[in-house]
Amino acid sequence: MPRLLDAAELERQLAGLPGWHGSSEMIRSAYTFPDFLTGIQAVGAAANEAEELNHHPDIDIRWRTVSFALSTHDSGGVTQLDIELAHRIHDSCTQVGGTTATG
Repeated sequence: MPRLLDAAELERQLAGLPGWHGSSEMIRSAYTFPDFLTGIQAVGAAANEAEELNHHPDIDIRWRTVSFALSTHDSGGVTQLDIELAHRIHDSCTQVGGTTATG
């Protein structure tokens, strides 16, 4: 089972993830895309990354904005696996023109 990140480690890790925020229980971000179909393309790319890691985000799609929430449920909070997937999601979203909606 992955180890939970402590508050200091989580803060340090989130500093390297533009637009991501949260607590020891869950991290979140939202991305805005030029149009709905580009957002769906980003969701597909993020889903491929999630499958590769066998770690799946909560995803909410609202027109041009896609929100992601990550937590390692078996561990009871945020682990390094969530940070790794967040980086991959960020890369997938920005590669197709997504910008962070939260900052």
